[in-house]
Amino acid sequence: MTIVTAPLPGRAIGLAAVPDPVFSGAMVGPGTAIDPVRGPGVAVSPVDGVMVSLHPHAFVVVDAEGHGVLTHLGIDTVQLNGAGFELLVNKGDTVVRGQGVVRWNPEAVEAAGKSPICPVVALEATADSLADLREDGEVAVGDTLFGWQ
Repeated sequence: MTIVTAPLPGRAIGLAAVPDPVFSGAMVGPGTAIDPVRGPGVAVSPVDGVMVSLHPHAFVVVDAEGHGVLTHLGIDTVQLNGAGFELLVNKGDTVVRGQGVVRWNPEAVEAAGKSPICPVVALEATADSLADLREDGEVAVGDTLFGWQ
């Protein structure tokens, strides 16, 4: 079982509350979302694994079981062209849970007119393969968001 932990602090809100139909409809996969604490921060890896995709606004880590976990920093943030995001690792790097991946500021994302809400998605998973899904309440970095069988 892969345990996926919170890549940033905030409030779990579930995918259905994400203001984007691709995520709210779980089209990329099931999971949850976090409304992040405002102010400068660092998004960390939610699992141990290899950084297979890395953009300023989003990253995917694949663990030893082949499970790919997408962390998307804000909605429509690709339109910011990396402004306000600082990459702390490289694509292909092996990372550990809790390791810093991207430095960013949800407040700046909001100021640019984008939603800072962060989907955390189990890529190519089925909804019934996830257990103990957190969809409400405060979460700290490293708190369990869901288990993936």
